Amino acid sequence: MAELLNEGVLLGMGNPLLDISATVKPEMLEKYQLKANDAILTEDEAIFKELVDQYQVDYIAGGATQNSIRVAQWVVGKPKATTYFGCVGDDESKKKLVEKSEEAGVNVQYQISEFPTGRCAVLITGQERSLVTKLDAANHFNVSHLEVEDNWKLVEKAQVVYSAGFFLTVSVDSMLKVSKHCASKGKTYCINLSAPFLCQFFKDQMMSVLPFTDIVFGNETEAAAYAENQNLGTTDVREIAKKIAMLPKENGSKSRLVVITQGSDPVVVVNEGTVTEYPVTPLKAEEIVDTNGAGDAFVGGFLAQYVLKKPLSTCVECGVWAATHIIKRSGCTLPESMDFKA
Repeated sequence: MAELLNEGVLLGMGNPLLDISATVKPEMLEKYQLKANDAILTEDEAIFKELVDQYQVDYIAGGATQNSIRVAQWVVGKPKATTYFGCVGDDESKKKLVEKSEEAGVNVQYQISEFPTGRCAVLITGQERSLVTKLDAANHFNVSHLEVEDNWKLVEKAQVVYSAGFFLTVSVDSMLKVSKHCASKGKTYCINLSAPFLCQFFKDQMMSVLPFTDIVFGNETEAAAYAENQNLGTTDVREIAKKIAMLPKENGSKSRLVVITQGSDPVVVVNEGTVTEYPVTPLKAEEIVDTNGAGDAFVGGFLAQYVLKKPLSTCVECGVWAATHIIKRSGCTLPESMDFKA
């Protein structure tokens, strides 16, 4: 089936980052006033310096959207079935990112900035991870990249487009340009709630893109933050998901699909107004290496089956399968063999 897919059927637009990952002492989180399972932005170099100087670090191609696209590419298997846009600096970090993406078979088309490539400090304590991102070049992606003829052709080729919510902090113009294109052509545009701070501080940007969005992903913490900041008056994930599904939608020919993961608890899906819960087989504590990238992997597995036009249950199953694989490894890194069977 995958060999029949067109090149570039899935496009991701986001913030490409080089993850600098290490298991750290809990005191480091206290020192920088960080939470164990959170994602924040910083302009401070100190945390990166301390991480590299005092800990054994791994360098991993990162950025939420890029992670999802790499996982989708791995699952689909056909070279260049996926494309990725984002902004990087012309530096060593960029070379590492290009190498990792091309290794995975993703067609990366980066916008190049005078600023250095963005980095994400991944601070692992036990099974939790705290993400501290310095966007740098990633913050300078702009709509001019989409106006380059060859790049817009890649947008036109795509049938499904995905951006993590983190991209809302960078280029809402780009998200609107592409999501409106998708709505007018009957394509599928997807976003992720991605982090509580986005639901809190970037809610206007989020609400401007949601009318053009066909699939919304998120986890239970993000859904709770969304509900609180939108004054929904409920903490029930099923109800929150239904409310997101019912928001106004530009392309009325298909209803909005909402997919909320809850760690080892069931995945909540709202499809055409109906809520379904899909159970997750919990991992044993000793199997869990690192939860960083689990949510990204879920989206990658889900979208891989979605572009293959598989049933919704298979999309969810593959999402859970991909997340389970990633949790057993350090960072969003991929095993050699892809053995998912629908």
